[in-house]
Amino acid sequence: MTQSLYQLKGRFWIESPQGTFLGQGRVLLLERIREYGSISAAARSMQMSYRQAWELVNSMNQHSALPLVQSATGGKGGGGASLTSTGEKAIELFWAVKQDFDAFLAQRSENLEL
Repeated sequence: MTQSLYQLKGRFWIESPQGTFLGQGRVLLLERIREYGSISAAARSMQMSYRQAWELVNSMNQHSALPLVQSATGGKGGGGASLTSTGEKAIELFWAVKQDFDAFLAQRSENLEL
């Protein structure tokens, strides 16, 4: 079988009635929050401002029936953030859909001719 000269490429995101809910960047942010236990540390690791990261988290939380991230305000022991079970499910759902999406693009790219 000869390889096609062309390949389909694409990106997807999940929208709610209010707008963008989840995309790859947002999911990566959620994974970093899980890893670091902090929105600010997650933002730094992605070379993103804390404000931008907080706005993305706030948007995801508002677009979901249940919050994806819960945070504690700073103080003597410091603040922090963690994923809720809904946040964990959102990550799992996104990567499962991405796997199906990538498989679809690869299958449709086979023998793609003009």
